[in-house]
Amino acid sequence: MVAEGILELTLGASDGSRLPEWRAGAHVDLVLPLADAEGEPLLRPYSLCGDVADRFTYRLGILREPAGRGGSAWVHDHVKVGDELAVSPPRNHFPFAMDERVLFIAGGIGITPILPMVRKAIFDSMEWRLIVAARTTARLPFREELAHLPQDRVRLHCSEESGMLDLKALLAPLGPETTVYSCGPAPLLDALQALNQGAQWHLKIERFAAAKQPKAENQPFDVICKASAKRLHVPADKSLLEVLKGAGIKVDSSCRDGVCGTCETRVLSGTPCHRDSVLSPDERAEGTYMMVCVSRAKSDVLELDI
Repeated sequence: MVAEGILELTLGASDGSRLPEWRAGAHVDLVLPLADAEGEPLLRPYSLCGDVADRFTYRLGILREPAGRGGSAWVHDHVKVGDELAVSPPRNHFPFAMDERVLFIAGGIGITPILPMVRKAIFDSMEWRLIVAARTTARLPFREELAHLPQDRVRLHCSEESGMLDLKALLAPLGPETTVYSCGPAPLLDALQALNQGAQWHLKIERFAAAKQPKAENQPFDVICKASAKRLHVPADKSLLEVLKGAGIKVDSSCRDGVCGTCETRVLSGTPCHRDSVLSPDERAEGTYMMVCVSRAKSDVLELDI
């Protein structure tokens, strides 16, 4: 346990071999022996928080979610040392880039993808600062690890002791040379996005829960599945994922809210109507990939590499 309600899980290959490489911001899917709505094994994404240079272990921080769908509680209650779990290769929808100055803002368990970014910033001698916010000191994860970072660059903030973090005052001095990387609860990320409107500083975020989407009427469309040689109709009252799975086409999925990226699918032709919280504005404009759990089509027909 690395904080109240937060479990650290360390994984290694069962045969002792090297694990696939990854970069800061990446996550893996745990395949849990529980059934989803279709009776398939439950997939749950968790950010990698260990050392990218360590090719033999993956470290995850897992928050018990009392109001969740059972995945995190099962890990907390049932996984023991020596158990075997299937794990997906790493995927990265929150990549860390070389920036002139970086401000990291982590909310609670949101520190997990941020920790490897901080190590990378230190390794590359970048100008950086880190703020980790939680409700109480007991809920601040990885405190021992944070204590070994340069303390003049780290700020731990507990709202029950110091009040809410004053984001407006914190961000006001930032200029175009600074990029803010943040992961955490929706209110934190929503506030950052609102303050970023018209600001000079740049913002990159990763969500654990779907952002509110503008209300939009669903339009029916057809999907051509190239690899499966099927053409399917997606009515207004069904998701693309539901139709694909109903036709027997295997699609890995987890959140069903467009935040984890598990169901990312390559678009061969047509124009997606993006409703996810994963792709960047540039990636949406490019239209090469889509999250089939929530996104639909602007065009009458989509062709997918599936």
